[in-house]
Amino acid sequence: MTETDDKVRDLLHEAGETHHIVFRLVDGVDDDWASWYSEWLIDHSELPEILGRRPVRSELTWLLVQLDKEYVEGSPDEPWESWYARRVVAHFGPG
Repeated sequence: MTETDDKVRDLLHEAGETHHIVFRLVDGVDDDWASWYSEWLIDHSELPEILGRRPVRSELTWLLVQLDKEYVEGSPDEPWESWYARRVVAHFGPG
């Protein structure tokens, strides 16, 4: 993983922890979690600065949903944050 991947991984972990706190009354259950993550990552974290651009929220939401499906289907032997981070950076990072 690159330094950028590591930073995004850390933000995804922080988003997960924050989401669980916000949705603590339902033990983190949120069918629309990807929308919440996208808003938090774009508006309340350093993600745009790390990527060098501000992702469109709907595109990030779509990507998170797609990554979740691929992660669940593939069952990689890697924490989700690391797996997602590399793909988020590859998708939104500098060409």
